[in-house]
Amino acid sequence: MGRGKIVIRRIDNSTSRQVTFSKRRNGLLKKAKELSILCDAEVGLIIFSSTGRLYEFSSTNMKAVIDRYGKAKEEQLDVNNATSEIMVRQLMGEELSGLGVRELQSLENRLEMSLCSVRMRKDHLLRSEIEELHRKGSMIHQENMELCRRVNIMSQQKMELHRKLQATEPRDVDDANTSSSAPYSFGIARDADVPSKTGALELGLQLH
Repeated sequence: MGRGKIVIRRIDNSTSRQVTFSKRRNGLLKKAKELSILCDAEVGLIIFSSTGRLYEFSSTNMKAVIDRYGKAKEEQLDVNNATSEIMVRQLMGEELSGLGVRELQSLENRLEMSLCSVRMRKDHLLRSEIEELHRKGSMIHQENMELCRRVNIMSQQKMELHRKLQATEPRDVDDANTSSSAPYSFGIARDADVPSKTGALELGLQLH
């Protein structure tokens, strides 16, 4: 039976972890050496253990390998920057003279994909803004409804107060008129037909 698949994760047991490190480190150094011999490759391998111990292999000179690596990375970075700059210019419609039909078709496809992404982003932002405007409009409508309700309540209270004032004002006026005017007047008159010798006086009530 073949060996089962090993789960690649940190080994918790320190002894097992150290044994595994030693075995795999030796295998990795062996493979690096074989690669340099079989393929005439310049190989540099650096390993630090968990305790900080250094293990290394170089097919030539480690410093020379590291210097070559640093120079290659700088050149690669410059190439990537130049390529990116040229690509940007081509996307803007510049420096297209050196491109063939296939390159132009690929550039057109990239532009269409970019334009589609821009449109999707724009539509998303527009929908978000419209939803926000609808939300604010709904809040304003609710506030207006509440203000109208309060105005109606105030108007009803004002009308009720005015009605009460009208109901009490005439009664006060009538009471004042009743107390200030007398509907009847009294007078004393002498009756001419009665003989004067009687000396009688007659009290007469005259209604005006």
